Amino acid sequence: MTFLEKICVALREAGVRYAVVGGYAVALHGAVRGTIDVDVVLRWTEQSLTGAEAALNGIGLVPRLPVTAREVFAFRDEYAKNRNLIAWNFYNPDDPLEQVDIIITYDLTGKRTRQVNLPSGPVQVLSIKDLIDMKRVSGRPQDMEDIRALERL
Repeated sequence: MTFLEKICVALREAGVRYAVVGGYAVALHGAVRGTIDVDVVLRWTEQSLTGAEAALNGIGLVPRLPVTAREVFAFRDEYAKNRNLIAWNFYNPDDPLEQVDIIITYDLTGKRTRQVNLPSGPVQVLSIKDLIDMKRVSGRPQDMEDIRALERL
């Protein structure tokens, strides 16, 4: 089972509504894109964050910053505005290449997802339209390249 699949299985089994975004989402939609970390978005609720935290801890991932899901939920605006935190990072202490970013500046509520079936089961990916919109707001050069690749699909 791939690292991506482990994450998605853990979130699914915890009942967390999520969608893969970032480079993995671009690749799962069919555009060529390399990436190392897995980026996900959640419905912005304390329950989603605590469920994701427990699921990721359950597969051996720990948060890079010493904050809990409840703190991230309570102080999201302060973290984003005053500390420039856009993602809550989890990593595997035994394999630092295994990393997950929970994007805290984006809410999955009301967004569309697409199911991609992998050997371990279904993976939820943000729809192409919503992914393009998300990347356009970011404005980073890599995101602009991703938009061009997604629009060619």
